[in-house]
Amino acid sequence: MKVLLLTGPGGDAQGWGDLSVTRSVADAATAVGHPARIAFVETEAEFLAAIDAVGFDIVWSALYYSTANEKFIGRGEGGMWVADVLDSRGIPYVGSNSQTMKDMIDKYQTHKTLASRGVAVPAHYLVRATDDVSMIRYPAFVKPMGESRSVGINDDSVATNVDELMRQVKWIEREFRQAALVEDFMPGDEFTTLVIGNGATRECLPGLVSVEAKHYGRHKVLRADLRGVGLTRISRPPARADEARTLAEQAADAMRCLDHVRIDIKTDAQGALRIMEVNGIPGLKPHKSWAPQIYSLYYGSPEGEMADYRQLIRRVIDSAGARYGI
Repeated sequence: MKVLLLTGPGGDAQGWGDLSVTRSVADAATAVGHPARIAFVETEAEFLAAIDAVGFDIVWSALYYSTANEKFIGRGEGGMWVADVLDSRGIPYVGSNSQTMKDMIDKYQTHKTLASRGVAVPAHYLVRATDDVSMIRYPAFVKPMGESRSVGINDDSVATNVDELMRQVKWIEREFRQAALVEDFMPGDEFTTLVIGNGATRECLPGLVSVEAKHYGRHKVLRADLRGVGLTRISRPPARADEARTLAEQAADAMRCLDHVRIDIKTDAQGALRIMEVNGIPGLKPHKSWAPQIYSLYYGSPEGEMADYRQLIRRVIDSAGARYGI
């Protein structure tokens, strides 16, 4: 299959990483027999021109929607959603359909969807500065409704009273122009599960996320400054791997995920595992992103991590191609 890789200014905030990561994906895809070229699109016109061009069989996008915003994902009200356009034109693409992608960006909607289908999530509320918050229990965890990679998460994300809660909600509204998602604070271990494939070929591969205690601040939370800089470690869980795998499978089914997602799970104050996030475009930075690390844990080869990385990229592309009969 010939692959068109879409990225742009928002590729790092929205998707698998910056342009250098997209080049790594392109090199890996080409090396395993799926020649890839990159379209860096800064405007909707450039996006449409890229998909109007010939010479590709399938699209793989680092963008949920076209935007010039490099800092954060946001809501995409003014952007052109990639999967919407691809669906309208009958163009095959890697990843879940547009509605699922929109539901995954909106973490409140993710929780609503999962809860409605019996999948364990924390108590959750969408909160703006003018809302009544009398129903919220403390400690509470406060984060932007529509971000990824721990963007907007810091030591102040754990609120122990209403004043701390509203201060963080107002900060999120000001900095990210979106409402806050407020959840029960879950202080226990964190798992992240790589989900590859579809139907009978789908695999859920759980990993345990760890950070040296000295890097945490007041709370055991993955702040934004701990991500993407080599401070997080992923290992095969010594316990509860089957439980994490089963929960991730339930979430992937409930959200109707396709091809390649990563599902984050946290342990609550009572010791129960609950879904924290479903990431529709997981990071793909070689060596550092969680998905490649997990793949190497389960399918490590004598040739090393870059060989594992190429096989991960191949499996994702093959999964999507099989759905379309390519």
